[in-house]
Amino acid sequence: MQEGGLPMFDLLICGATLYDGRGGPPRLADVAVDGDYVAAVGDLGGAESRREIKAEGLALAPGFIDVHTHDDRAVLDGDMAPKISQGVTSVVVGNCGISLAPLTLLGAPPPPLDLLGGQADYRFASFADYLSALDRAGGATNTAAMVGHSTLRVGAMERTDRAASAAEIAAMRGRLQDCLAAGAIGFSTGLFYAPSAAAPTEEIMALAEVLKPLGGIHTTHMRDESDHVTEALDEAFAIGRHAEVPVVISHFKVSGRDNWGRSAETLAKWRRAAAGQPLALDAYPYAASSTVLRIEYAAEAPQVLITWSKAHPEQSGRDLDEIAREWGLDRRAAAERLQPAGAVYFSMDEGDVRRILAFPETMIGSDGLPHDQHPHPRLWGAFPRVLGHYARDVGLFPLEEAIRRMTSLSAERFGLVDRGHIAEGAFADLVLFDPATVIDSATFADPKRPAAGIKEVFVNGESVWAEGRPTGARPGRVLRLGQGARPA
Repeated sequence: MQEGGLPMFDLLICGATLYDGRGGPPRLADVAVDGDYVAAVGDLGGAESRREIKAEGLALAPGFIDVHTHDDRAVLDGDMAPKISQGVTSVVVGNCGISLAPLTLLGAPPPPLDLLGGQADYRFASFADYLSALDRAGGATNTAAMVGHSTLRVGAMERTDRAASAAEIAAMRGRLQDCLAAGAIGFSTGLFYAPSAAAPTEEIMALAEVLKPLGGIHTTHMRDESDHVTEALDEAFAIGRHAEVPVVISHFKVSGRDNWGRSAETLAKWRRAAAGQPLALDAYPYAASSTVLRIEYAAEAPQVLITWSKAHPEQSGRDLDEIAREWGLDRRAAAERLQPAGAVYFSMDEGDVRRILAFPETMIGSDGLPHDQHPHPRLWGAFPRVLGHYARDVGLFPLEEAIRRMTSLSAERFGLVDRGHIAEGAFADLVLFDPATVIDSATFADPKRPAAGIKEVFVNGESVWAEGRPTGARPGRVLRLGQGARPA
């Protein structure tokens, strides 16, 4: 307290155009921060602070929540510049059935587990060990972590090209329960990928049953996002109904030229199902996907960009057709020679992307791959692309609605209490940006460029991004299941 009994705030942001994260209209306001929390919002003229920011002409929003990431390793050993440079203050890791824990390996991780790192990175025999390592590391962002089905399968089964036995399912259920007790917020599947593709629906149902008693959620990279997308949706909905748990459809899309336009059908199907069970969905704002290089996808996609290759690292960032011509091979044979590798697939329609983004329940997730040599630009650009391109330039929705999709909607669906909105008593996860200039700068040719217009980013009241670079602060916290808000 200063003399006269008036408060002395740690930080005072004055005259910003405030977007509260709940979709309300913007308004001019001052925001005061004390420690980790927002201490006051309104006209705070006369208040004093240890630091004051004059924010006239700038927008102030809750820090963005990236609900779909593969930052499991990056949050441990990186400065998280790809995320904090966009205004992201919290990330959800362990998606698509892939998590670093609970798993130790004697050899190289099978695809797609290699998207997170090599053998040495899979060093956490328990989820508690992984979360403890996160606690020690701090991190530039907050982290909520999922348990991956493929990770559980690789740890419990000698071969994953078959259904799990009753004993193996029991072992996986026990490990999943331990993970949730340690603080994992839920269970993810990647039924599209080889380590889990042979798992029948009943196996997933048996594992998802573990979630309800502890309040966990289920996220899924569905079995098919192209020709059989409606059947895959039916499977995901059935798993949620059986286990009586919320289901998040990850990176909602329709892929393949023959399916362009089907988002009208799949969104209507989602809406009908959501009338009877808790459902959510996320999407990234691009018409190209990225994952491991799969031979069948490489053969069918209109264009394929190589993001990394263990066999031929010099081909990273190049078009597969160009590589194939140089080698005198067809596309399929060239893709085989590059293995193991990753790729960007240009296989979606912009009209579908816009329809899905415009859907009121769509959250934003980057799905970026931080360890790719030449990553998809969504890693560095997803959130400013929504703000600048789709909200401001295209007019797909108002800015306050774009911000709601990135903040309070995400916090509510993932149980991140006291985050995703600006109000007295909420955590001081904040992003200060210029609404006239904010835009993604990362491109497919040059994918590691920070966005324009992001002025400063705060996590738990500390500045983590300012003047175009990380500050080096690591105030991030692990957002454990049941403890997603302030400490007891």
